[in-house]
Amino acid sequence: MAARLGSTPMAAFQICLQVWMTSSLLADGLAVAGQAILASAFAEKDYSKATAAASRVLQMGFVLGLGLAVVVGVGLRFGSGVFSKDDNVQNIIFIGIPFVAATQPINSLAFVFDGVNFGASDFAYTAYSMVLVSLVSIASLFVLSKSNGFVGIWVALTIYMGLRTFAGLWRMGTGTGPWRFLRG
Repeated sequence: MAARLGSTPMAAFQICLQVWMTSSLLADGLAVAGQAILASAFAEKDYSKATAAASRVLQMGFVLGLGLAVVVGVGLRFGSGVFSKDDNVQNIIFIGIPFVAATQPINSLAFVFDGVNFGASDFAYTAYSMVLVSLVSIASLFVLSKSNGFVGIWVALTIYMGLRTFAGLWRMGTGTGPWRFLRG
């Protein structure tokens, strides 16, 4: 979608996207650690340990996301010249910075929720919810990129990560699947 906007917006989008993904994937390490601890707790049927581990790793994910938001926002604002010297590309990057930075807490939680649900062996829910999230997100991408261009693409990506986070929160919050013990 960004390529349809032209080479300058595409260049800015790729720079923003790579920074966005690189920083977001830092939460994956936390997600994997949480996954291992939760898998052990579920295998032992130690639900208090599972609850404590899930709570802690989600808290840490949110704090990590807040930290990344600051680092990415400031870093990309002042360091965008490392990626491109073109003023037009940099001007469009500056439009993308609020999205790249502000979504970091959402992205971190989305990745950590994936790890938490994988640790609980909730693979089917994760797969089905991702299909539903993807369908909604792809539809929003087409609509928003046509009507709002560069900003629309970032709004659609924000919707995508927000829905991923919501899907993880929904599963635990409703106490369904492997999280049934939370209701009792």
